[in-house]
Amino acid sequence: MSSKRAVILAGGAGRRLAPYTFVIPKPIVPIGTTPILEIVLRQLAHYEFRHVTIALGYLADIIRAVAGDGSRFGLRIDYSEERMPLGTMGPLRLVRDLPDDFLVMNADLLTDLDYDDLWQFHRRHGDSATVATYVKTTKLELGVIETDGAGRIHGFQEKPALQHQVSMGIYVFRRSVLRHIPEDTYFGFDTLMQTLLERGEVIRSYPFSGRWLDIGIPADYERAQEELEQFRERYLPAPGDRRGRSSPSGTDAPSSEGPAASAPRRGHEPGDPSR
Repeated sequence: MSSKRAVILAGGAGRRLAPYTFVIPKPIVPIGTTPILEIVLRQLAHYEFRHVTIALGYLADIIRAVAGDGSRFGLRIDYSEERMPLGTMGPLRLVRDLPDDFLVMNADLLTDLDYDDLWQFHRRHGDSATVATYVKTTKLELGVIETDGAGRIHGFQEKPALQHQVSMGIYVFRRSVLRHIPEDTYFGFDTLMQTLLERGEVIRSYPFSGRWLDIGIPADYERAQEELEQFRERYLPAPGDRRGRSSPSGTDAPSSEGPAASAPRRGHEPGDPSR
């Protein structure tokens, strides 16, 4: 069996985190004293990924200097580098030796997702793409008016909270997906999803309700500082510690709005009573 392969997308300019990212790339922005990229690499090594390709763009030399060849993480790290912005999925066409299945993720995520469980879930189903998903709650700060066709008000909600299932920025793909991504062209995740759906490819959700923050969002970045200090063992487990690190469903999982909704903590087959 071939070893597990991952691609980390680290080429973006990180404009939402300016002015920090004027001088350092977003994947090197620290959580506490540890660059977020180092946390991600240590987690992947913990879940027995052995080969990681980092897709570079903005301030690439700084990221190379921090990650190196991966030996200090127990990984083999190599690099691809875009010469023009290619979006989130376009850089995958620069990686020439991807195996039949491979994990792809953004470099700016703080999560206690079990990457091996996601990988095995994808392999069991054998679909074109598996997307790790999370129930995100967004609270509107205004009252919402409901009207009929004549403009008469028939309902009112004061600052409602809306829930949506969102992509976590973590995926597992079959190699066949690459044929839908054009070379040397800006190509985003949204375009890839639409293309796969239009062509009848199966995309499966892996629902997760553990801990997840997107540090590219300033509010989440501030929360991540507290998260790592309070739950460091969840994000940076000791070598050999394979215990589940996620909190029980919906208890203390962080988001910029508060606890997650009651989605399953891990990906599961519908109707499976063992999970």
